[in-house]
Amino acid sequence: MARAERDERDAGPARDQQRLNTPGRRTRWVVPRVRWDRDAFGKFAEGFARFMGTARFLGGMTVVIVVWVLWNVPYGPPRPRFDEYPFIFLTLVLSLQASYAAPLILLAQNRQEARDRVALEADREQTAQSRADMDFLAREIAGLRMSVGELATRDFLRGQLRGELRAIIDELDREEEDELDVLGTPSGAERGDRRDRGERAEQPVAASPGSRRDAGSENGRRDRGARSR
Repeated sequence: MARAERDERDAGPARDQQRLNTPGRRTRWVVPRVRWDRDAFGKFAEGFARFMGTARFLGGMTVVIVVWVLWNVPYGPPRPRFDEYPFIFLTLVLSLQASYAAPLILLAQNRQEARDRVALEADREQTAQSRADMDFLAREIAGLRMSVGELATRDFLRGQLRGELRAIIDELDREEEDELDVLGTPSGAERGDRRDRGERAEQPVAASPGSRRDAGSENGRRDRGARSR
């Protein structure tokens, strides 16, 4: 009886492990992380890729392969050959070189792509700033054009006012002539006054407001004096 109970207790964990709904134990494989200086390694990769893309590297590699082959060919004086035909060791060296060169070149390309992305962002910001400056200058130029249009309008109004003032003065002169014809022949002073008024009418209207009021008051006094005479 006791033995059966002991066997049942031992078989219990085995049955639990066989169940699919029971999670098993997880074992963690601890691997030490190696910290790389990405900047220094990236600079090395760029320098290596830059050197591989030069004629100096190509010429040096060609010289090494030619010397290697000539030294290991089965011709000439006897000498210690370390890589006889079919040059298996040379093939291994070139394969290792290619296997390391490809990742280094890709790493250099990735760094160059990152730099190009940063430069593109800077160019985009500069383009946006230039566009904002151009919009501001366009608004300023439009404001200047509107101001020039208003100046032309003011000149037109000045010309209209000048013409109206000349017409009023001519009408006043005609009225005075009619009155003088009724009263008698005009004196020399009155003719001089009319001549002065005609010359003032020919002058531009762009004078100061005070001078225009003084001229108007003087003309009014002279007109009232002429009528009283």
